[in-house]
Amino acid sequence: MSSKNSNRINVPEARKAMSNMKHEVASELGITLSEGYNGNIAAKDAGHIGGNMVKKMIEAQERSMSGK
Repeated sequence: MSSKNSNRINVPEARKAMSNMKHEVASELGITLSEGYNGNIAAKDAGHIGGNMVKKMIEAQERSMSGK
């Protein structure tokens, strides 16, 4: 069975924007992140950060599609 990493960012220029968004969302949620590796945070916190990032991206896309 081959393993494929689906977490790869397809647009290299987006890496910094995604990192900034991650830190912004974590800050809004009161979760402290450090630069680089954050394997010390709880899975629940990581899930909250990722879920809120997806929510923000969907909202931005919906606004974009509606012309607002």
